[in-house]
Amino acid sequence: MQKIRTFLKNSKGATAIEYGLIAALIAVAAIAAMSGLGGSISGTFNRVGGELNTAGTNAS
Repeated sequence: MQKIRTFLKNSKGATAIEYGLIAALIAVAAIAAMSGLGGSISGTFNRVGGELNTAGTNAS
């Protein structure tokens, strides 16, 4: 019975789980933000690439 009480009083495991959950939530938020910005970033790179192709064609 004493081992069970000691185990329940130990808060190190609970703290580690809380930090793990916080890290997981931050990762989910970062992934959501990056996937949301992915389309606009892709469009920007495509536009810049097109401008560079046009500039290269006009220069020669």
